[in-house]
Order: sequence, then structure tokens, then C-alpha cells
Amino acid sequence: MRNAWARAVLHGMRASGGRSDRGLSTSRSDRRFSISRSDRGLSTIEVVILAPVMILFILILVAFGQLVDARGGVDGAARDAARAGSIQKDQGTAMAEAKAAAEADLEGMCVGPVSVNQTSTGFESGTFFTVEVSCQVRGLAILGLDMETTLKASFSSSLDPLRRSA
Repeated sequence: MRNAWARAVLHGMRASGGRSDRGLSTSRSDRRFSISRSDRGLSTIEVVILAPVMILFILILVAFGQLVDARGGVDGAARDAARAGSIQKDQGTAMAEAKAAAEADLEGMCVGPVSVNQTSTGFESGTFFTVEVSCQVRGLAILGLDMETTLKASFSSSLDPLRRSA
């Protein structure tokens, strides 16, 4: 009995002595996993159709990843520009230092010039120095779409009461 069960398992038969689960019958029409002539090359066609779609999907992910990275860069540049301007002694120097800080942060990320504008009023101790940084990024240029995107970020930093006085 044990040998009959082992033979059934080796040949893919049911233990009850039934038909093969793997389609090992002798007639051609009873084969379960037979490949018909019309199915030959089907996987090649699937790869040819799906490969460009998958590559396009990956490129879209990379393009949007670059936009997210650029957004983070512009936010960081606004923060650094506000902080660099808030420790200066006068408004002219503050704007020059804010622009220099933003340009240094966004070097190689922006397509055009970096714009830094002060959106707060005044430059008295105890108030806030607020700047808005904007620049154009490549956007979806990796996909061949020539759509430049302008990203803007704003940040405020309190004017340091112990800032430079000389």
C-alpha cells in the first residue's frame, strides 16, 4: 500500500487512484497545460507592450520626485534667506544677504534667476523679516514636456535684537 501511494505521488496521481492532476494523460486533447500554436510568442508581445509603459511610469515617478526635491530646496532657501537677512544691521544689507543665501541654496536647481522679495514692512527690532523666494524649475522636462514650473516659498524670521550694530 505504501509503495502504491509513493508511485501516485511521484506520477502526480491522486492517492485514490484517480486521474493525473498534472495532465499526464496520453491523449493530446486531454493535456491540461498544453501550449497551442496560437499562444506561441505571446509573452514576447506582452513584454513589447508592457516595457514602454513601465519605463514611462518610472520616468513619471522620477520627474515628480525632482519636483518634490525642488520644492524642498525652495523652502530651505526661503528659510536660509530670512535668517541671513534677519541678523543684518540695515534693510539694504539684509536683502543683499538674503538674495546671496537663496542663490547659494538653489544653485543648479533653478532654470532662471532666483527672485527674493521682502514681504514684511519695516526693519525695526522685535518685528519679523519675511521673504518670498521663487524660481523656475525644469518640471517635467525629463519626460520631454517643456513645462517650466515656478515654485514659491515664504519664510519669516524675527529680527534679532542683538544683531550687528556696526
